Amino acid sequence: MAAAAAASGATAAVESVVVVHNVAKRHNVGTLARSATAFGVAEVVVVGRRDVSAFGSHGSTSHLRFRHFTSLATACAYLKDERGCDICGVEITDDALPVTAHPFRRSTAFLFGNEGTGLSQKECEVCDFFVYIPQYGGGTASLNVTVAASIVLHHFGVWAGFPERGREGSKFVVAEKPKGQSRGLYCSDSIEDVIEERKARRENACDIFEENGSSHPQESNGLGMMFTE
Repeated sequence: MAAAAAASGATAAVESVVVVHNVAKRHNVGTLARSATAFGVAEVVVVGRRDVSAFGSHGSTSHLRFRHFTSLATACAYLKDERGCDICGVEITDDALPVTAHPFRRSTAFLFGNEGTGLSQKECEVCDFFVYIPQYGGGTASLNVTVAASIVLHHFGVWAGFPERGREGSKFVVAEKPKGQSRGLYCSDSIEDVIEERKARRENACDIFEENGSSHPQESNGLGMMFTE
């Protein structure tokens, strides 16, 4: 595994990031978090709605770093400029490559779209390349977003040569919960941007934010406990 990663140009610094943009089902973030922790994801970037649910995570959100952006543009700037990631869209497009071919070059942020409609044109435009998951049976046209994420993240981990987690009996060893780790989302937008975003959505009668009673930033610039069970 390590030899294959070296041959592909991967290094120990290679990381994977999951990008979730306006998911239709809030609880999917919780199940995505469980897969993300299993396959070594460094960070989960949530774009758009932040009233997400930890349902289905089985406590895994405590082992992940979450970051929130109100717009896709600012999220992409962070991923490229600060994290040095390629952005990979998980979608069947004309130029998409099978994930089994491991077409990765460096740290990669995987963009998963809405469960019903997939990636939008705007989302596709920010992607550097696309992967799809080959199917071998004829009973369904697509996979649930959390299932697709698990498969893609596993393949990236194999390519990157992530070390396999130790096992005890029939299960893998779970790390101790990091001290001081919050389940909340870290907001990377300015408070002014957040307020403007909320105002615009209220005016359009489609406010997707859950107000927490305060519009003032905390010292940590955190968004507080945004997860709901």
